[in-house]
Amino acid sequence: MEKEWYVVNTYSGHENKVKEKLLMRANTMGMEDYIFRVIVPEQTEVEIKDGVRKEKVKKMFPGYILVEMIMTDEAWFIVRNTPGVTGFIGSSGKGAKPFPLTLEEVDRILGSMGMSRLEIATELEEGTPVKVINGPFANMFGKVKAVDMANQKVEVIIDLFGQETVVELGLTDITINS
Repeated sequence: MEKEWYVVNTYSGHENKVKEKLLMRANTMGMEDYIFRVIVPEQTEVEIKDGVRKEKVKKMFPGYILVEMIMTDEAWFIVRNTPGVTGFIGSSGKGAKPFPLTLEEVDRILGSMGMSRLEIATELEEGTPVKVINGPFANMFGKVKAVDMANQKVEVIIDLFGQETVVELGLTDITINS
């Protein structure tokens, strides 16, 4: 099983509390290998009022958080039974497991927050096998040659017509091939 992103419904206004409780529960129950990141989607908006510029952090989806996890019975149970969680989006209820977000949806949400679905420092390094998911090289496999954190780019060596070719791709154009 691989880690995927899920949308979790919470009480509106309790998103950050639920995030803290969920991460604490995952830690105390030894589920760090199944529940990875919990994100409250937020954006900073600039507001000018009476000639004074103010920056406000607004929630993109009030009442919802994103959870990166491997969907096992135990992980599902921990998330579902965290205080403040009302359920998963994409589940019919009655104990049915939810559907994960698509990579495009995750990239769009995290990209608007200036984040990436890949944890570059821990997951993406020279020699990491990847699969290209967007652009003219979609569905091709390769290995990472270099990572450019500042520009959110990666150089990947792919086999193009029997010859190794280096292509520069955005982080949202690849997924780690495990």
